[in-house]
Amino acid sequence: MSKQGSTQNFWENFHGPNMGYIEEQFEQYENDPSAVDPSLKEIFDEHGAPDWMGSGSAEQSNGQAAPSEGDIAKITSALKLVEAIRRHGHLQANIYAVGSEERPTTNLLDLETYGLKESDLKGIPAEWVWPDAPVKLDNALQVVETLKERYAGTISFEFGHVNNEDERKWLQEKVDTGSYQVSLTDQEKKQLLYRLAEVEGFENFLAKTFVAQKRFSIEGLDVMVPMLDHIIQAASGDRIKHIMMGMAHRGRLNVLAHILGKPYDRIFSEFHHSPDKELVPSEGSMGINYGWTGDVKYHFGARREIENGEQKATRVTLSHNPSHLEYVNPVVEGFTRAAQDDRTEPGYAKMDEDEAFGLLIHGDAAFIGEGVVAETLNMSDLPGYRTGGTVHIIANNLVGFTTNRKDGRSTRYASDLAKGFEIPVLHVNADDPIACLSAMSLAYEYRQKFHKDFLVDLVGYRRFGHNEMDEPRATQPKLYKEIDEHLTVAAVFEKQLQQTSIVGEGALEDIKEEIEKKLKDIYTNMNEHTSASPDVKDRPSGVERDLDEIDTAIELDRLRGLNEGMLKRPEGFNGFKKLEKILQRRGKMLEEGQKVDWATAEALAFASILEDGKPIRITGQDTERGTFAHRHLVLHDVETGETYCPLHGLEQADASFDIHNSPLSEAGVIGFEYGYSVQAPEGLVIWEAQFGDFANAGQVIFDQFVSAGRAKWGEKSNMVFLLPHGYEGQGPEHSSARLERFLQLAAENNWTVANVTSSAQYFHLLRRQAAISNQEEARPLVLMTPKSLLRNQRVAVPGEQFSEGRFQPVMKQPILSEDKDKEKVKSLLLGSGKIMVDIEDTIDGSDKSFESIDAVRIEQIYPFPEKQLAEILETYPNLEELVWVQEEPQNMGSWYFVEGILHKLLKEGQIHRYVGRPHRASPSVGEPNIHKTEQNRIIHEALQMSKGGETNEGN
Repeated sequence: MSKQGSTQNFWENFHGPNMGYIEEQFEQYENDPSAVDPSLKEIFDEHGAPDWMGSGSAEQSNGQAAPSEGDIAKITSALKLVEAIRRHGHLQANIYAVGSEERPTTNLLDLETYGLKESDLKGIPAEWVWPDAPVKLDNALQVVETLKERYAGTISFEFGHVNNEDERKWLQEKVDTGSYQVSLTDQEKKQLLYRLAEVEGFENFLAKTFVAQKRFSIEGLDVMVPMLDHIIQAASGDRIKHIMMGMAHRGRLNVLAHILGKPYDRIFSEFHHSPDKELVPSEGSMGINYGWTGDVKYHFGARREIENGEQKATRVTLSHNPSHLEYVNPVVEGFTRAAQDDRTEPGYAKMDEDEAFGLLIHGDAAFIGEGVVAETLNMSDLPGYRTGGTVHIIANNLVGFTTNRKDGRSTRYASDLAKGFEIPVLHVNADDPIACLSAMSLAYEYRQKFHKDFLVDLVGYRRFGHNEMDEPRATQPKLYKEIDEHLTVAAVFEKQLQQTSIVGEGALEDIKEEIEKKLKDIYTNMNEHTSASPDVKDRPSGVERDLDEIDTAIELDRLRGLNEGMLKRPEGFNGFKKLEKILQRRGKMLEEGQKVDWATAEALAFASILEDGKPIRITGQDTERGTFAHRHLVLHDVETGETYCPLHGLEQADASFDIHNSPLSEAGVIGFEYGYSVQAPEGLVIWEAQFGDFANAGQVIFDQFVSAGRAKWGEKSNMVFLLPHGYEGQGPEHSSARLERFLQLAAENNWTVANVTSSAQYFHLLRRQAAISNQEEARPLVLMTPKSLLRNQRVAVPGEQFSEGRFQPVMKQPILSEDKDKEKVKSLLLGSGKIMVDIEDTIDGSDKSFESIDAVRIEQIYPFPEKQLAEILETYPNLEELVWVQEEPQNMGSWYFVEGILHKLLKEGQIHRYVGRPHRASPSVGEPNIHKTEQNRIIHEALQMSKGGETNEGN
């Protein structure tokens, strides 16, 4: 088959039955181009309609006889093969350094599958199957061989799932042309060999010096360090200010040493566990501040400034990470978004995607196995959470602890989860360093061009067990026999350089000796001294300080001005009339004789904080409106659907106000907001649960980051958690925010836990939280927020309570405590939240005097206001008992937390007791009528009234 140069000559190659087939296919193409085979579509796109159509002749004008029907079939088969190489080249790619025999076989790239022979391909001109080939090729066989090198070598690609046409074309052009590939000079290749030797030498030194200690070595994925070098260098050249990194244990010490610049001696000192001796880093060694309790060495993060001439430096931050491997992902995304946002002006924060980007290193088993990964990927293109593209690396060592691939995932690749989010995937062999650098080059260029995520599946192995005390040959004997016989990547690369005479014999050995001597000298010169038994460090003075004296009051005139400002609307804005009437009523709440409800108190707190120049970010499921339709801080034009936030039009505002409805996620979103709060300490970051119970799904974030991050790592957060809490008869998942869990984690002033019962208390608490932002006193706030009480007039209070005083950890019980003769009081009720309002309702509707009973509301449960309560107890000379009242079951809520504190406060002859629900496995009953009976019993028992019927205590 000879090469033809024109469209007319092209169609001369089709005769007989082939012409009828082409005509039929072209008619389908005219109706719907996507309905025909992609190979035929390419032909029709280029050559248009066959020139004989409409002539009524089945012969060519030159009268030639029709050749065999197989000609056109071979062309279309060749086109199918070319397309298969692009789409499925990864299936035959040389991406496995070891363990390749375990991969499933495929015939999708075999000539025989398409009925082709090499001679058939030699007879087809190259441009017929690859019209825009970047190199001079003569025939289709050369096309197939070239594309297999590009798509099925030590680097391979999956981007057919990317639906954006521009992105897909760009990626195909990059791979087709090979323009993404890194080209190194001989000197740069020598430097790369040295870097690989550094990585290997560091691990070898740790192994010999600290025998049988865990280090989760990088060995088998050594090339990851040069890959990180490469992308950081590229980002620094582009003046990107922040690179936010997250990674699990594998290779972390090596990354800390060689990417973050953590001094070797500091790492060595952390390995020394002898109880009577301590290694001390040498004088001038860079210090890294941690918390007072510390953490294991392979959990710590670090920061480093990468200087770039006179320009601003690029800061690389590696986040601290607990053993819950992938939970750092959303935290890093929060870091990144906070670094991108300009929060200095009113309105939504202004995001600059080129200020920072995220770089996440995942484990192969964890990436596909941990649900928080999917939650994080889902946030990648959401308005409130997108970060303009994260570069993901899967540190793929083929084994998850001791679990093989076939037992750890239902997908072919660990990376397959990313395809559901249309993230391009690249697989690369960790034994080919230059291919690995090329992979990072493409990932970074794609991120910078399209501001979307990109994933590099770095396929290597794990030279030793999960940690250095494991014996992997017991569970993976065949794989580790191959690994034992396999050269390290430095040795593999040395051989390549020797073949091209870039380095001579023994080059790597000389480098290794040099590196070992350097490490040995550092270790030998470290001081060693005896010390007393180590103890936990002292907490910072700011942590020890209580917050009771912070003034949060605002004069009424200022509040009225803010309230009025929030009622303004842009010209032509068509608000929902029913809602606008409700909002207009808020404008009168600060007038004399009126009361301010919860939602208005919150809006006033936000407005005043913005006026003080402190930015706010609040997110959660349905947060814009509020789960209980109480907030309405994002209004919708009923005609256009456009939105308007009253706090964005506030003239007094001097900082940004971000409010976003979140995806249906807890762990991912809480992690994101925590990370944001750490990176943006000057602001107030708030997460609101749809119902407080839903915080359960983020328990790892609460346990490992929010409650302990400062103690372990010195990581400060001022985040607020709004958790709707209160027993309304709505069943187990809509009653309890599991207050007891937060109290169980409460220690060392790590956070504030409160359950307040007035709108002014909420106002002052939010303002207090904003006041400690970016201060040593900063700490999170866990707040049990109301549901039915949002509109309860007993929670609404006069404006004077906003313009006077401050937050009160302890409050008198309204009605009951008024004009009380304290000498007659024998029982003092203590409690928090909705149950105390229910008691107030009952007292108000009763004709009983309750002379012997008084009550106090504990508005702040942690830190417990022990001193204030002790002073109150002194005012009751004849007190006989303290009664703790709560809605929650006895094994939940606050009881077990406060019981010991109350016991210490008792005087001789006094007792303390519990009134509430009995021990339960479930937070609440599911039947509303039983709930009402239980609630009635608690209140009547607390007030020593008749129980009034069945108690249903056994339910």
